[in-house]
Amino acid sequence: MLRYLPLLLMLALWIYAFVDCLNTPEEEVRGLPKVAWVIVILLFGEVLVGPVAWLVAGKKRRPAGAAGSGAGAGRWVAPDDNPEFLKSLGEDGKQRDADG
Repeated sequence: MLRYLPLLLMLALWIYAFVDCLNTPEEEVRGLPKVAWVIVILLFGEVLVGPVAWLVAGKKRRPAGAAGSGAGAGRWVAPDDNPEFLKSLGEDGKQRDADG
């Protein structure tokens, strides 16, 4: 079983790179057109050159936490950290007090 581990790891890396490439928007792809990256990953997947090239050079990577700042800037914010959500709770409470 242990002798199949490298093969499984290679397959997992190939599948991850392929799916990641397919799901990446065209504007976030570097170097080559997206279709060319898919072909590179498929053709050179057996020797890991294609998947590793995609992961290293093919996609624009953002540093951790650089998805935007504040609520509504393109990243998910927990409700208790979202100022708009907290403000709406206050408005709902005032509405209930006026109705009841």
